[in-house]
Amino acid sequence: MNEDRLLPPDDPLRLTLHNEVHARPPARIRLPALIVHIAVLNGGISRADEHAHLRLLPGQQALPEEALHANFLRLRCGEFSLKWERHAEFTRYAVVQALPADAEASPQTLDTLTLRVATDWLSRIPGRTFAAIKLVMIERPLTFTSGALAEAKAWFADQAVVASTMGGHSLVVTDFHLRGSGFEHLVVLAEPGTPETRAGRISQRLLELETYRLMALRGLPAAKALGATLAELEATLAAITARLQQHGASEAELLDDLISTAARVEHATAEHQYRFGATQAYHAIVTNRLDELHEGKVAGTQTLGEFMQRRLSPAIATVAATAQRLAELSQRISRASALLRTRVDIATEAQSQQLLSQLGEGQRTQLRMQATVEGLSLAAITYYVVSLLLYFFKALKTEGWLPVAPELAAGAAIPIVLAGVWWTTRRIHRKFFGH
Repeated sequence: MNEDRLLPPDDPLRLTLHNEVHARPPARIRLPALIVHIAVLNGGISRADEHAHLRLLPGQQALPEEALHANFLRLRCGEFSLKWERHAEFTRYAVVQALPADAEASPQTLDTLTLRVATDWLSRIPGRTFAAIKLVMIERPLTFTSGALAEAKAWFADQAVVASTMGGHSLVVTDFHLRGSGFEHLVVLAEPGTPETRAGRISQRLLELETYRLMALRGLPAAKALGATLAELEATLAAITARLQQHGASEAELLDDLISTAARVEHATAEHQYRFGATQAYHAIVTNRLDELHEGKVAGTQTLGEFMQRRLSPAIATVAATAQRLAELSQRISRASALLRTRVDIATEAQSQQLLSQLGEGQRTQLRMQATVEGLSLAAITYYVVSLLLYFFKALKTEGWLPVAPELAAGAAIPIVLAGVWWTTRRIHRKFFGH
């Protein structure tokens, strides 16, 4: 730590974020050159696997594993150099070697040129190949674009080619065909004296352009395969929504069908959302790389941008439309769920009202029965009290203390006892019920 430092302590991510701008610098390429570019999907491939393979290169037996932590590595291997880049889904290998001065401009030359790296090393690269390109870069004056184009076309067979000038200092030509060797071919003619750094930037942009184009297209098969499923799910949801309008439809059956449909939609979303999002991200990079080429028209041919976008744009639109259909289907299911929930709430409320009505009727019946029982209770209590008084009056009569018959006295006491029992019952009601 520098004791003269005048700044507060660094954020832990400061150095990493600052160095990101230098993470993948373009190579310095001396023309004429041949670049062999291979991009492989690295799912299930660890850095240790790639490190072990890189150590098989000439002079790299002592390559430390820590060298691969930065996701970018450039190695000098005698007569060629190799650039290794690891990305989230794929890893790129680019071998750069000198193009022989006597290399003939013909369709067979790129397939027969001797590679400085062992061919069995290339075939054993860990991963699955999805892009492979051989790029020839030579110096030629571009004063007459038609002449330069004719020379570049000599590297290809009779197929139609696409061509663009790049910033007025170079010409790129390709036919976008996959050879039996598994490679595409690109040819770049650059003005004599082109700096090595510019040649490196040109090659990087072109190779990234084709790599990201292919990665962007990986969402298309998934979108096409999902189309039939989405149509089925949309029809199912439409049928469920129609049944929601029918009063006799069972809420339990509707809920089961809706849950099943929602589960299928969520499964499709979880399975394809990353791929569809990655497609849009890769397409944005392709568009950016095309802008960086500063393309110019070459008479009689399409530019790379025109050719790629006319074929790439429909695919990207298909992926975007499928992703939109999936998102909208999820939203429609949410709305149908809300409708079903409202229907269930209304039905539940009606049942609750009916239950409360039945409870109220039961309470009224119970009150009537209680009043009846209370009336009978008043009579029963009065009867027992008068019976006791009768015995009391008989005792008084026996002693001669009662001048009238005991039965007459008991009968006369009945109204008084009944009133007393009624009054006592009312007091108990007021004490416990307040009325």
